[in-house]
Amino acid sequence: MDTTQTLTGKIALVAGATRGAGRAMAVELGRAGATVYVTGRTTREHTSEIGRSTETIEETAELVDAAGGKGIAVPTDHLEPEQVEALVERIDREQGRLDILVNDIWGGDGHVEWDKKMWEHDLDKGLRILRLGMETHIVTSRYALPLLIRNRGGLVVEVTDGTEEYNRANYRKPFYYDLAKAAPLRMAHDLAQEVEEYGCTALCLTPGWLRSEAMLDTYFKVTEENWLAGTEQNPHFAISETPTFVGRALVALAADPDVARHNGKSLSSGGLAKEYGFTDVDGSAPDAWRYITEVDQESKEADVTGYR
Repeated sequence: MDTTQTLTGKIALVAGATRGAGRAMAVELGRAGATVYVTGRTTREHTSEIGRSTETIEETAELVDAAGGKGIAVPTDHLEPEQVEALVERIDREQGRLDILVNDIWGGDGHVEWDKKMWEHDLDKGLRILRLGMETHIVTSRYALPLLIRNRGGLVVEVTDGTEEYNRANYRKPFYYDLAKAAPLRMAHDLAQEVEEYGCTALCLTPGWLRSEAMLDTYFKVTEENWLAGTEQNPHFAISETPTFVGRALVALAADPDVARHNGKSLSSGGLAKEYGFTDVDGSAPDAWRYITEVDQESKEADVTGYR
């Protein structure tokens, strides 16, 4: 699926574009010709609480440029309304419009106590998770949507972990993580009702098992080049996907003149690949959430046949 320059002239804001899915979505929007404002807390002068100085928003903007778009890095803490308001005012001043808003802000993994019950989990850490995964999205939409709805055809994308169907049926423990990942699904549902009259669309998008920078080098101690070695620790890692896959999903949606049919829906990279015909960088199309439901939860044996 060739989407080169299909978004020329479009203005996008990817909130939370330092690394992982956010970075890849920004880069793929750039590859399609968009001007992309990329935000985050880690810069070449400052490292956020995540503690990864190896990825910065300046680097993301440079990758957007290299892909053929225009990347503009704006250091922003999305828990600070004044910073978000200033960001949107800058976009309005420089571009006069906003066509695509991607709410991908997260950064809560380091606060999650994965094996703790709700009442055992550190409360301050739990509330920080909710602020990072929910409040940041609310603050960003509060200031960005008035600019986006000025023009018909605007697209709001809430990013989470898991489809509505999967998360409804499964407890994404622990408690605070489950809440943080359920919220964007409901936000997309609610915003869809509010932006529709302006000719705009809101939806929720999830990658599958994402081979983010942290997943590769922190959790599995592998690189993208030898990622299959990670299956020795967990054989189901075979269904994982690069961040580029969900980036291509986003571009397919943004370039679709009939994207409004997805208003309010929960969508996944794997599901959209079937509809739009794009693939991951290796030519495969992993359908992670179907695999997780039908194979991962049912068997310790991994077999991705028919799932990628």
